[in-house]
Amino acid sequence: MRVACKTAYEILTIVSEFVEPGISTFELDRIAAFEASKRKAKCAFKGYHGYPSSLCCSPNSQVVHGLPTKDALKSGDILSLDFGVFIDDFYGDAAVTVPVGHVSSAAERLMSVTKQSLHAGIEKAVPGNRLGDISFAVQSFVEGYGYSVVRDFVGHGIGRNLHEDPQIPNYGSPGKGLKLKAGMVFAIEPMINEKSHEVIVLDDHWTVVTSDGGLSAHFEHTVAITDKGPEILTHI
Repeated sequence: MRVACKTAYEILTIVSEFVEPGISTFELDRIAAFEASKRKAKCAFKGYHGYPSSLCCSPNSQVVHGLPTKDALKSGDILSLDFGVFIDDFYGDAAVTVPVGHVSSAAERLMSVTKQSLHAGIEKAVPGNRLGDISFAVQSFVEGYGYSVVRDFVGHGIGRNLHEDPQIPNYGSPGKGLKLKAGMVFAIEPMINEKSHEVIVLDDHWTVVTSDGGLSAHFEHTVAITDKGPEILTHI
């Protein structure tokens, strides 16, 4: 899994470096697919339950599962990128939200808090804790800044399948849920909204947007629970 996860994050980092005003998410999707092919990796999302693209591209009020388009990104946009690969029978999955050109201080704050909430959750991914400890750590962190946690979409176990049990909500109660053990691997992925937690799925049956038009940010790491503490597998 270390190989798959490192590859996924390496490609995601490369794609992120191409994000600038004027580029389209269609082009970013093409870059992700090309970089995967160079590494003899299969794009995990393409064809998964019929998803048509290699990369999920969700700008601004889009929360997750955004379909790439030929529309040019504009300075001031923020863009969530979610990407996974399959290598040697194992999956790796990661997501980041990046600025397009110069963005507002409000957008910068949302992205920063969402990223910090991911690490707050990861800190609780240790043997003996409960699943709810991860969930509560994320929720309490972001709500302290006045943001809301998406409830309709959650993190997940990952390994030989892209999505495995258990589901990992970004909200919950400490001390509740599955007891964590060394050897478990989770994709922890806060999706945090600027305003209401409520979301809508568009008519394309994929793109998820905030119900009120507020911004949304998304960060994800694949994390192994070990006796030495959480190990972030998606890194370069």
